[in-house]
Amino acid sequence: MTANLVPGAANALSLDDDTEPRPGVIRRLLRDPAAVVSLAYVVVLIVLAVLAPVISPQDPTTSNLADVLAPPFSPGHPLGADGVGRDVFANLLYGAQTSVQSALIVVAVSLLVGVPTGLLAGYRRGWVDAVASWLSGAVLSLPAIVVLLVVLARVGRSSALALAVFGVLISPTVFLLIRSSVRAVREELYVDAAKVSGLTDVRIMRRHILPVVIKPTIIYAALLSGAGIGIEAGIAFLGLGSADRASWGLMLADATQNVYTAPWLFIWPTIALVLTVIAFTLIGNGLRDALSGDSDSDARRRSRRQRAAAAATPTPQVAAAPSSATSPASEDDPRALLTVEGLRVSYPRPDGSEVTVVDGVSLRVERGTVLGLVGESGSGKSQSAFSVLGLLPGEARMSADRLSFDGVDLLSLSRKDLNALRGSGIGYIPQEPMSNLDPSFRIGFQLVEPMRHHLGLSTRAAKAEALSLLARVGIPDPERTFRSYPHEVSGGMAQRVLIAGAVSCNPRLLIADEPTTALDVTVQADVLELLRSLQAEREMGVVLVTHNLGVVADICDRVAVMRSGQIVEVADVDDLFEHPQHEYTRMLLNAAETGSPAGDIGDITDAAATPTREETH
Repeated sequence: MTANLVPGAANALSLDDDTEPRPGVIRRLLRDPAAVVSLAYVVVLIVLAVLAPVISPQDPTTSNLADVLAPPFSPGHPLGADGVGRDVFANLLYGAQTSVQSALIVVAVSLLVGVPTGLLAGYRRGWVDAVASWLSGAVLSLPAIVVLLVVLARVGRSSALALAVFGVLISPTVFLLIRSSVRAVREELYVDAAKVSGLTDVRIMRRHILPVVIKPTIIYAALLSGAGIGIEAGIAFLGLGSADRASWGLMLADATQNVYTAPWLFIWPTIALVLTVIAFTLIGNGLRDALSGDSDSDARRRSRRQRAAAAATPTPQVAAAPSSATSPASEDDPRALLTVEGLRVSYPRPDGSEVTVVDGVSLRVERGTVLGLVGESGSGKSQSAFSVLGLLPGEARMSADRLSFDGVDLLSLSRKDLNALRGSGIGYIPQEPMSNLDPSFRIGFQLVEPMRHHLGLSTRAAKAEALSLLARVGIPDPERTFRSYPHEVSGGMAQRVLIAGAVSCNPRLLIADEPTTALDVTVQADVLELLRSLQAEREMGVVLVTHNLGVVADICDRVAVMRSGQIVEVADVDDLFEHPQHEYTRMLLNAAETGSPAGDIGDITDAAATPTREETH
């Protein structure tokens, strides 16, 4: 089951019409005749359950010996009376109340237990995932009927308690569903973009992951509703439920005792149970079909195809670490914005050994300067950048002699402090703009959320600032773009949106990862001019990761060349182009001049390739 977005998922900000659901899902659901009939049946059932005291004057638990086994259409008993003189029609109506409440109890308990634990385990992984998975396996191994009997023997007959226990016992299935969905979504690039924006893990899970994985949960909840009704009927039939409440299970138990004298007693509870369980099942199937046609599924399929293509042809995925001089400045140098010394990144191999992908990188970025980080695919640029941003995969092993930003030791920061620094201190412009915008939300929401979080702006002020930024980055109709979903704008427009988001919280350092990838020449020139002007206005330090040496010559002040996880040359841009010192640098320049279009050197192969972001997962 693919984990996709439920259109119109909870959006806590009141940004005009930004909370409107995506059109089309309800219409698709209403095109399914079985789902429509089932929904109508459930609505009628709920109405009858609520109005039971009004519709039937009879008390469902009151016995009248004079009316024992009264046939249908008897005076005062339109559907007859059961073996102890209770009105069948009243029991049927009040039994609907019990069934609806049973479904709610089972669904609520199972979701309250399974959803948070599944989100946490799938997102955090590691020991959290291991412990949660072990506990869910242990609960699933328990024999449900034995547990129910033990609990009811201790506390007495209670349908509500029995259903709550059943909800706990069934919650591991919800946990496993959510966990697998989260694990599939957490590696999406827009989740990384949310991390770089400085959002906390809880906020990312609640805002960016939960709306996506909630779709299979809603479908499963519909199926659980039918299961809960069936379980309640079974408990009542066995005599383990509440004796003072009407139940379709109790009606079946009474019908069993009078099967030879009044077989018609089986008809009404059997029809009610079968129709209700089937209705919830068909509703679940209808929701599945309607939601699978959502445009978000197309967006996510495009994202997966892009990720698969990137993995097949390794491409640098993320901005690389900053640099300036061959030997980093001292800690007291007020010009140094980001300093990296002796950075090392390695990954374990199946045989227990390690492969080192970044080996002793030392770099520096100064305030108000633009550093170009170049090198062929697999040279270690992306891994260096993710080390600075704190986005390396869990299995990566990273160490450094020094890793500081504006005087702050990044190695000593807690996850919370690093989240606070990202976005407001360090901005990030990723490549693949369509994959880095969350398809679950409108563009306006994705711009406003970081500003509210980091700058403490009100919704109105954040929206005004977002519109101003959209206009500043050259978007002709900011209001329309603000209200649009990512799939409704072009790639060039989406790249401008990402640039606006990257500078929205006034970062001091901006890491731009291939910001002109897949853009035509005219749009590339506009984006580069925009980056340069924003950098000058805000006096930011910028690290530009690119394959295109023409872009480096156009925008950068200094250049660092990487090969096989090491820095081989750092120089001013003019010096590097006029007097390259390292043989590898000369090879790149020659390749750009003679082989690749527009100075692109991304196709040069290297024997020691560094894993891309996708390959490490």
